[in-house]
Amino acid sequence: MKILSICIITLFSFLGCNSGSSANGGNQTEKMVLISTSMGDIKVKLYDETPKHRDNFIKIIEDGTLEGTLFHRVIPNFMIQGGDPESKNAAPGQRLGTGTLGYRVDAEFNTKYIHKKGALAAARDNNPEKASSSVQFYLVTGKVSSDAELDQLEARKGFKYTPEQREIYKTIGGTAFLDQDYTVFGEIVEGLDVIDKIGAVATDGANRPNEDVKMSVKVVK
Repeated sequence: MKILSICIITLFSFLGCNSGSSANGGNQTEKMVLISTSMGDIKVKLYDETPKHRDNFIKIIEDGTLEGTLFHRVIPNFMIQGGDPESKNAAPGQRLGTGTLGYRVDAEFNTKYIHKKGALAAARDNNPEKASSSVQFYLVTGKVSSDAELDQLEARKGFKYTPEQREIYKTIGGTAFLDQDYTVFGEIVEGLDVIDKIGAVATDGANRPNEDVKMSVKVVK
């Protein structure tokens, strides 16, 4: 079952810098990750309030699982997705997105953390617990939202955005319709321009870039 399939359904059926400060106010224990690509480097902060996702992400970085994987799914004004272990040495045109490590990570939803541009979030299939993929993740590019769209989302999902979160969605943008359905566990602190570059590459009919965008990932703090 294709990871993030629900996102695509929602994207076409729903009309439509900080998400609030980090829970630890810049706590020095927060881990930083560097994602290096041919289009530049992306530095990401992992949230301490999503410890299962943080620890799993560090694990799959340090054991080399993510090394050499592709950003295999790119949708303009939405997100760039990577981490599929089957993308290593994938043949041109090979369909990707189903790779897994054989387990899921429990959902860790937190209303402080929204799908603003630059958010790091976990992909998943349509399991009822909304548990995350063990390995696949995405970085949000997104687009700006209107007050009317945010009002409709709040009514449909039963939560309220803070004034600061609304301002982010109306100015910086993101993918608000994914909030509280997919776990956000970090955010870009350097390299938003890089995800814009990756988000603009030419893709095939399955949203795979025509030219591979590989990543090298390491924990830097």
